[in-house]
Amino acid sequence: MCHLCDDRSRSYATSLARRGFLKLAGTTALGLATAGVSFAAPPKSPPKAENVLTPDAALDRLMKGNQRYVEGISKRHDFKHEREALTKGQNPYAGVLSCADSRIAPEYAFDTGRGDLFVCRVAGNVINDDIVASLEYAVSVLKTPLIMVLGHQACGAVDAAINSIKSGATLPGHLPSLVSALAPAVKAAIGQPGNNLDNAIRQNVVLTVAAIKTATPILSKAVEEKKIGVVGAVYNLASGRVALVN
Repeated sequence: MCHLCDDRSRSYATSLARRGFLKLAGTTALGLATAGVSFAAPPKSPPKAENVLTPDAALDRLMKGNQRYVEGISKRHDFKHEREALTKGQNPYAGVLSCADSRIAPEYAFDTGRGDLFVCRVAGNVINDDIVASLEYAVSVLKTPLIMVLGHQACGAVDAAINSIKSGATLPGHLPSLVSALAPAVKAAIGQPGNNLDNAIRQNVVLTVAAIKTATPILSKAVEEKKIGVVGAVYNLASGRVALVN
């Protein structure tokens, strides 16, 4: 792991400890391991059997769905007749952390139906306690095999963070919290060849993937045991194409 990823992971872990999240996560893990006290038990038979996939198969399905979306040949989803099955539970085949930007809709971008994606959205697709807890629920209870961090072209949150950091100006309201979360990616991108915004968007995805992979105790263990895959990608506004970030 690069020193930036390591710094971000240490900073993130410190934040979790400060807010008592690790204690909560540990309690959750214990509840899941014993009697399912913290979360409702999933149904014995998954409502969508086709969503029981390996991490690699889940990624392949996501990318094939995106290809259909790009080509404008999305499937016709029968939302009416799947409602009854989904009243009994859910087993999404992928979790997606994406930006709250109104132009980015993972369910459309990957041509999915109801119950297929567990989506967490926040400006700048940044990671925080609530996002980690949500993804832990998806992995531990819903058995979701894949997590994707989805950045996007021309991200306004990242652009605002770049301008704030370069100018030294403090943004109003709660926006400084986003600047703080995006600062490691922005600082890593400044001075690199190419477009500052594009570089920061990509770097933010890379660092967020690293933070998810090392988020203890649940997600890091699932990654170590190869129960889940964690990948990053960037959405192109003009074409709708999702490109994986190595």
